[in-house]
Formats: sequence, structure tokens, C-alpha cells
Amino acid sequence: MNETKTFKIKYLPRLLVDTGKAWLNGEPFQLSAIVAYYAVLSLPALVIIILKVVGAVWGEEIVRGELLGEISGAIGADAADAIKTMIENQSGEKTSVFATVIGIGTLLYGSTGVFFQLQSALDKIWEQEPAYKNDFVATLMSRVKSFGFILILGFLLLTSFVLTSLLSTFSRQLNRFLPDNLFDYLFVVDFLVSLTFIYVLFATMFKYLPSAKISWKSVRSGAALTTLMFLIGKYLLALYFNTMEPGSTYGAAGSIILIMLWVSYSCLILLFGAHFTKQYAKRFVKNDHIS
Repeated sequence: MNETKTFKIKYLPRLLVDTGKAWLNGEPFQLSAIVAYYAVLSLPALVIIILKVVGAVWGEEIVRGELLGEISGAIGADAADAIKTMIENQSGEKTSVFATVIGIGTLLYGSTGVFFQLQSALDKIWEQEPAYKNDFVATLMSRVKSFGFILILGFLLLTSFVLTSLLSTFSRQLNRFLPDNLFDYLFVVDFLVSLTFIYVLFATMFKYLPSAKISWKSVRSGAALTTLMFLIGKYLLALYFNTMEPGSTYGAAGSIILIMLWVSYSCLILLFGAHFTKQYAKRFVKNDHIS
């Protein structure tokens, strides 16, 4: 059993250095490129599933506008338009019952691709073998787990939309009684809603995607660092994409390149957070399963 000790802030620099070394040794650029490739293939199906799940409660057109607005803010209007076109091409055709069944199966398989690859990457970090010896069963169960994460993502998005809507309505009502300058601070509440959404998503992925049994104590620390790095990178990338327009270099393929760049960067951050979670668990958590 590994000797553990209580975490103190003085240990953080050493922890980050060891995390960086493990991250670089784990081929993060290769893994993030694989995930980015599958993300592009999965994106139309993933967005359609989210639209159907969340849109059933909140309204599909509203959810579509919110999602495309977030995508536009992150990687630009052109990329958002490209994703909108993908969705319309995949969901707009009238088909027979047989074709519909095949289409749903294809959607489910395609939408789980990115989470399936993330699970493989996290298992590699934790040095875990698949829980099932039979390859077909292992793949099937991984796809089922991946679809579960899509439902979790849909639930978190729905919760975020509802809270943001309530905040907007509440602020409009208060506007009748309170000074205007007070509302300059309401964006903090909206930011905290987004922060919580991202934190819960990363924590859930670190806890349940890998085959390893990981304690919430380790997961909380890794998710917190990953959320901080993700938010900083999100705003820096949005500034870079909207100012420098790197996608223009690639012509018609520019939107796809931007999507792959954004996903690849996000995956690099996620992998760093996963390595941090493992390094933290090795040092400060007694019961986590470390190979």
C-alpha cells in the first residue's frame, strides 16, 4: 500500500511538475488528435441526441439556438454555421421506418464515439484493462456507458438553461426596483452556473469513465484544476479564433479545422487533469486503486 500524507499547498508545485512529466510521457498530443478526429465524426449525431433529449423539455429550437450560440462564442460564427449545416443534413430527411431505425442506431453509435475514445484514453492513464474479457461485450458496455454520459450532459445542459432563464427573468423583475449598476454584477451568478456545470461534468467523467475505482476526494481536486485550466483556455482560444481567424488559411475546411483544434486543446487539458488526479491519488488518498 502506498504511503499517503495530508495535502498542503506547499506540495502543489511538485505535484504539478510530476503531473507534467506523466502527461508528456503519456502521448497527450496523439491521444487528443484521436479524440478530435472522433469528435468531428460524432459531433452531428451528438448534437442531435442532445437536441432531442433536452429539446423534449425545453424546446428544440431554443436549445439549438443556445448550443449554436455557445459554439459561436467559442470557435466563431463560421464553425457554428458549419455545425448547423451538419445537423440539418443529418436530421432533415424523411425516411421509411426501417431507415429510421437504422438511422437511430447510427446516431447512437456515432454520438458515443468521442466518449468511447475518452474512456480508452483515461483507462490508459490509469493503466486499466477492460472490465470484460470478451471484446464485443467490452465494446458494447463501453458504448452504453458513453451514452449514459450523453444523457448526463443533456441533463446538465437542461439544468444550466433553466437556471440561466430563471436568472434572466429574476433580473428583469428586480430591474423595476433596484439601481441599474447593481446588474453589472449579475454576470457573476451566470458565470458561477457555467462554472458548476463544467466542474460537475469533469468530475463525473473522471469518476465514472475510467475502469479504475477512484475516490471523490481525488476527483474533486482533479476536476477543480481542470475546470480552471479549461475556462482560462476557453477565453484565450475564443480571443485567438475571433481575432486571428486561423481557419481562413484552410479555406472550405477551415470550420472543421477549428473544431478539431478546439476539441484537441480541450482534450489536452482533460488529460492533464486526469494525470493530476492520479498523481494526487497516489500521494494523498489511501484507498484509490493505483496500478
